[in-house]
Amino acid sequence: MKKIGFLVNPRAGIGGKVGLKGSDHDETFARALELGAVPESGHKAMEAIRQLRELGSEAEIITYPGPMGEDICREAGVPCRVVGKLSENGSTGSKPADTDVLPYTTPEDTIAAARAFREQQADLILFAGGDGTARNIMDAVGDQALVLGIPCGCKMHSGVYAINPKYAGLLVRDFCQDRVRDSKEAEVMDIDEDQFRKGQLSARLYGYLRIPAKSDMVQNQKGGRGASEDEEQQAIAEYVADHWEEDTLYVVGTGSTVAAIMKEMELPNTLLGVDLVYNGSVLASDCTEKKILETMDQYESVKVLVTVIGGQGYIFGRGNQQISAEVIRRAGKKNILIAASRGKIAALGGSPLLVDTGDEEVNEMLSGYMPVIVGYGETMMAKVKC
Repeated sequence: MKKIGFLVNPRAGIGGKVGLKGSDHDETFARALELGAVPESGHKAMEAIRQLRELGSEAEIITYPGPMGEDICREAGVPCRVVGKLSENGSTGSKPADTDVLPYTTPEDTIAAARAFREQQADLILFAGGDGTARNIMDAVGDQALVLGIPCGCKMHSGVYAINPKYAGLLVRDFCQDRVRDSKEAEVMDIDEDQFRKGQLSARLYGYLRIPAKSDMVQNQKGGRGASEDEEQQAIAEYVADHWEEDTLYVVGTGSTVAAIMKEMELPNTLLGVDLVYNGSVLASDCTEKKILETMDQYESVKVLVTVIGGQGYIFGRGNQQISAEVIRRAGKKNILIAASRGKIAALGGSPLLVDTGDEEVNEMLSGYMPVIVGYGETMMAKVKC
């Protein structure tokens, strides 16, 4: 029987749809609540843990109290054994305002939970969170435990996460049934959230964690740009700018390729945020999901412009959570424009583009093949997988 430690960071990802690009700090957490943010990690953790219901005596799930795992296991109908307790600050202590709508926990709770699982000799720690959570896990256990992340954060540059929550559960199930026996080191990356909100991406290697080695179920570390990408981006930018449609609202996503397009059109751009453009003018910058949906309601024609995350292949669900499943559903698959250099696509080594919107129906809608603008007048069909 395998022992699986299961923990959830309840605040992970809460800043994504409201454009805050992180939730590591209490001030950001409080601001997210003020903007109407709702929990994201719980339902994603639920999708993962449901995959373990059929294991029965093949696995024992060890978890932490309340919102850090116990509640999810109970709701999913997965038997669990609860260890440890939430810290005073994580249960009744000093909290940001209005946290009645979302359980409040601290990084210290995450560290304590991971250490408790290690003391219980867990064979694998399954955690729901983002890069900040991965750092906490590494601080707690280092290379002394096998881990796997359920992707829930605003920032997921690390290589310790499954492709999506469902795959996280399936990979753990395979591990418990001895279908995955090898492990590998994966990078734990983190960025400066304050600089990130200013449009500056400063990522650094924090360390390594060991994860189950099954490449088709785990994401890669976010990659950098190749030497010739500037020229390729310029060709893409000129083509998209020349074919920009009038009387159409454009939901403009994140990334340097999209930024190059906005520069070609002589429009201001939020490099790491989502902007709204109509007839040559930026209507709103660094938008929340709510702002995007409200604006979409005012226009008959809407297109969504995104790029591909280098090294990982995601088009939705990593760094652009403001373009939510509902935004995508309303826009429709045929109105999604993907622009990426040939080098960025080639660097994926034949792996498909990925989507992780948090909505299974929308993920399935996007699956199949989609056109990618790779040059001036050049388009290639790329497989999309959820």
